[in-house]
Amino acid sequence: MTYTVNCSILLTELPLLERPAAAKAAGFDAVEFWWPFESSVPADAEITRFENAIRDAGVQLTGLNFNAGNMPGGDRGLVSWKGRESEFKDNIDVVAGIGERLGCKAFNALYGNRQDDATPEEQDELAAKNLAAAAEGVARIGGTVLLEPVSGAPRYPLLTAEDALQVIARVKAESGAGNIKLLADFYHLAVNGDDVESVIENHAKDFGHIQIADNPGRGAPGTGTLPLGEWIARSRELGYEGYIGLEYKEPQETAFSWAIRQRVSQ
Repeated sequence: MTYTVNCSILLTELPLLERPAAAKAAGFDAVEFWWPFESSVPADAEITRFENAIRDAGVQLTGLNFNAGNMPGGDRGLVSWKGRESEFKDNIDVVAGIGERLGCKAFNALYGNRQDDATPEEQDELAAKNLAAAAEGVARIGGTVLLEPVSGAPRYPLLTAEDALQVIARVKAESGAGNIKLLADFYHLAVNGDDVESVIENHAKDFGHIQIADNPGRGAPGTGTLPLGEWIARSRELGYEGYIGLEYKEPQETAFSWAIRQRVSQ
């Protein structure tokens, strides 16, 4: 099984730039990150330190988020955020540059919360334009933009796989962009009441990425009741060939106990 460790939610006891090496020490060869900087266009030295941390650890960066705003403060993306259009477009170039230098091909663009000063229609129109621009920006390095339903964010409008797929279809119809795909986070889909089995049956071969956490609690696999192993296996049977993102909350000392047990039993 090819796992990639989300170093923005796991190993948080360590400074961010030490986490790739910790993931490697735990037996993993790949990592992914939410946007690891404070601004959409960080200083060159900040970017270099981040890239060197990945290279020095000997891991592959498999996924990177576009800047999503102040995530701890409740922000969930700039894609549909009116007034931050130029910031998002500037971020595209930075994201693509990191991807090009590190060989990363998957880039998660969080849609953004609904705003009081804009109608949903206005936000959706902006989102379609921004997603098309993002798709064009990463296409030059063979990249794919990922679009994700999210739970636990009351004003985030993409709750089900179908919500995201409708946006993807709109962007493709309006711009021709073919490199935007669904990020199937099984935890978010399950918490939001989506029919995960049906989503897998109908769309697994077209998933851009899979992420997992158990429910309740968003903990490690095996701490809850979700049949994550079965869902992953079925997705593989139906044609999904990508990484499985580990995006759950668990203290460092027990973060990968389930994976160690899995390796021993194989």
